[in-house]
Amino acid sequence: MTVRAVSLDLDDTLWPVLPALIEAEHCVNRWLREHHPDVAEAWPIEAMRELREKIAQENTHLSHDFSAQRRLTIRHAFAACGIDDAPVDEVWRIYFAARNAVELYPDTLPALERIAARVPLVSISNGNADLEVIGLHHLFHTRLNASGVGVAKPHPQIFLAAAEALGLAPADILHVGDDPLLDVLGAREAGMKTVWLNRTGERWSHGPAPDYEFPDMTHLADWIDASLARDS
Repeated sequence: MTVRAVSLDLDDTLWPVLPALIEAEHCVNRWLREHHPDVAEAWPIEAMRELREKIAQENTHLSHDFSAQRRLTIRHAFAACGIDDAPVDEVWRIYFAARNAVELYPDTLPALERIAARVPLVSISNGNADLEVIGLHHLFHTRLNASGVGVAKPHPQIFLAAAEALGLAPADILHVGDDPLLDVLGAREAGMKTVWLNRTGERWSHGPAPDYEFPDMTHLADWIDASLARDS
């Protein structure tokens, strides 16, 4: 295919997300222990996780908006302790800062710089990673997330929003992500070509195979360079 643009998943594609999520929970817990010890005692980390899951299950209209789910979780945790005026903004600020203190995979930045010099990049994420906070925003033409678009991957609409932002047909865009369902199957349904970024070496077992499979971003950048060289 002729690569005219690349759309990218973020969490677990450009960085491992779990360490940042765990640290964000601990940062919130430390703040609660200092400023609201009764809330911290009632809602230790594991209990807060369970509450968030309950909030998500009971508020399916927020399934595309993880930030709203977490803010509602904070409000419910405080209300259960008899505090109606919860410091939602402050707790969210602490969580959000730590959640975005991600450590890139070593191959991510060099590969992104190489690819961005050749074709436009678009980020498509279900999560609340902020490329401006992380420091990668300058490499991206457009940044999309589920809360902004109103639907989450694998819904075709979020992929089609990327195509519209680029002014390209979906078939001209190569979508790259680690999740077989959310990224590969979702992007294919929207008419994009697909890359499964398989950092863990799993075997594909999810139906029709992706168009391409690479173990890291370096191999992706190498393939794009070679593809564009052939087309020139």
